[in-house]
Amino acid sequence: MSIEIANESGVEVDTDAVLAVARHALDEMGVNPLAELSVLLVDVDYMTELNHRWMGGDGPTDVLAFPMDEGSVDHGPGETAPAGGEPALLGDIVLCPEVAAKQAATAGHSPADELHLLTVHGVLHLLGYDHAEPEEEREMFALQARLLASWRSTRSK
Repeated sequence: MSIEIANESGVEVDTDAVLAVARHALDEMGVNPLAELSVLLVDVDYMTELNHRWMGGDGPTDVLAFPMDEGSVDHGPGETAPAGGEPALLGDIVLCPEVAAKQAATAGHSPADELHLLTVHGVLHLLGYDHAEPEEEREMFALQARLLASWRSTRSK
């Protein structure tokens, strides 16, 4: 599993933990080990620009996920590796640590915990999960909670 991370946010972040939770979520979801993922941490201004350009939103958001072409993604062990063993490009997750810190304060947990939650949330979006409809939201958020809980239990050992 190839995961690249770049912190351009100006905020100190434990990028090793962000990488670890992303890898855990992908492993638990049975994603092809040749898959590639990019994680970018950005400042509020850049996240505001991305949110406006790609989502039509106003202001910054916490996480954006940009999946690559659905047809090129190997979603699990039931599928064979792409021809020639080429890595599957899952896509990009963009996180805003400053927005995450504000949400963490409201939620009553640490900014790191919020970034871990948002990372798993972004991974699930890349894998085709959404929360536009109530049933989809229940499924996605339950899966997100399970993945976070299993990751936390492996870290406490």
